[in-house]
Amino acid sequence: MIAAAAQLHGPHINWAALSPLEALIGGSVIVLLVGLLRPRFIREQVVPALTVLSLGATIGLTLWQWHTHVAAISGALAIDDLALIMTLLFAGAGIAATLLSWRGLAPRVSAHGDFYALMLGSIAGMFVLVAAQNIITLFIGLELLSIPLYVLCATEMHRAASLESGLKYLIIGSVGSATLVYGLALIYGATGATDFSAIAASISHGHSSDTLLLTGVALVLVGLCFKASIAPFHQWTPDVYEGAPTPVTAFMAVATKAAAFGVLLRVLDVMLIGERSNWKPALAALATITIIVGNVGALGQASLKRMLAYSSVAQAGYILAGVTVATELGARATLLYLIVYLLMNIAAFAVIIARERATPYGDDIDAVAGLGAESPWLAWPLTIAMLALAGIPATAGFIGKFFLISALVSGGYTWLAIVLVVGSMISLAYYLRVIAAVWMRPAPGPSIATAVGVPIIAGGSPEADVAAGQQLELTFVAIVFAAATVFFGIVPQPLFDLVQHSAHTLSGAL
Repeated sequence: MIAAAAQLHGPHINWAALSPLEALIGGSVIVLLVGLLRPRFIREQVVPALTVLSLGATIGLTLWQWHTHVAAISGALAIDDLALIMTLLFAGAGIAATLLSWRGLAPRVSAHGDFYALMLGSIAGMFVLVAAQNIITLFIGLELLSIPLYVLCATEMHRAASLESGLKYLIIGSVGSATLVYGLALIYGATGATDFSAIAASISHGHSSDTLLLTGVALVLVGLCFKASIAPFHQWTPDVYEGAPTPVTAFMAVATKAAAFGVLLRVLDVMLIGERSNWKPALAALATITIIVGNVGALGQASLKRMLAYSSVAQAGYILAGVTVATELGARATLLYLIVYLLMNIAAFAVIIARERATPYGDDIDAVAGLGAESPWLAWPLTIAMLALAGIPATAGFIGKFFLISALVSGGYTWLAIVLVVGSMISLAYYLRVIAAVWMRPAPGPSIATAVGVPIIAGGSPEADVAAGQQLELTFVAIVFAAATVFFGIVPQPLFDLVQHSAHTLSGAL
């Protein structure tokens, strides 16, 4: 027995390559433990600061491993430029979400340590998901990403809409996960392998016409489409986005979508590249349906969160179009648009959160009516975000859509590029409606900050926090991300250089 035990060796682990994941998991544990301390200052100030510090450490360690191309944990994870650039995106979204929720209701109700530990845990799952090169690791990453989000959506426990949001996301997410794991099981049954490279090799040696394999591929695509809000698997998105705490909605809208498309790139362009003749037409059809459904669904929405939910469905269609091309240019366009989408969406959600706290109208469009006259520092970021989402020139949104159109035309999908342009034209109707409310409509009534008056401010009520100017972090996030949207719309070369290195990871398979 002793001799047999001496022969056992664990998998080789490259701890340096896994350092961003270690920072996320370690930070999650530290934040959870510090959150148990009783002083209010520690819970409300130190815990969010530690969360930002953990995410900053993750960014630093990611940059330290830049251009690393290694297989960690006996090939289960691929630490490469694709995984690293996506980690930077997740960490950036996490920092923004932390700042947006700093004085929010959700962390206070659910306990600050629990809230931020769950967020860091979800980001750790995103890292595992986009770095996975084994179907078992892929599923573990998906579940580690999803389970904390089910809880985060329901963290405002005294609000029925938040509980409903968490329950709906749990049910639909479970269906998506079950569909995905069933598809992965069928792929394993058809190929006898779990590693992406081994599955790709098996497909190239004659399994491409296997009905079992094709069924597995279809189910895997459906499972990932649930997570990415691809129509017709998007039905959960408007209700969950509207009911969840708005900082959680902002985090989900950018980080979860980026993770879904990151793993979709690796699965399709590495594991299933031999099946591209079968999945490309299906993805093109799904992209077309998603663009139409998302843009048409957003037209009649009065809730800004529901409007952005349908907008995110349409944006998912644009991104899926880039994935459909299955070329290095398409992969680069997809990655660039994911970065641009982060900038545009966070700027918009920061303003929505600020107006939720400052007006009695919640996320209704009335909350931003007259904002141009009342608060230009918030009006301009929202305006820039709406213009960028519509793809107006001199914004990063225009650069992203132009790059996608270029990839589609060069890849032989000119008709899909036309659908993208038509979808962008339709989107002007609801994006410009928000801008018109900001600059052309009068405010329907006084804001909370104006109504409460100075004596109540001195009393330290939540309304007083707003009136006393304690939304500084919201304004800061809105201005920074809106400025980045304009900067990269005028000077896009840094983004081009960044995604060019990342797409090289997939170039061998494309």
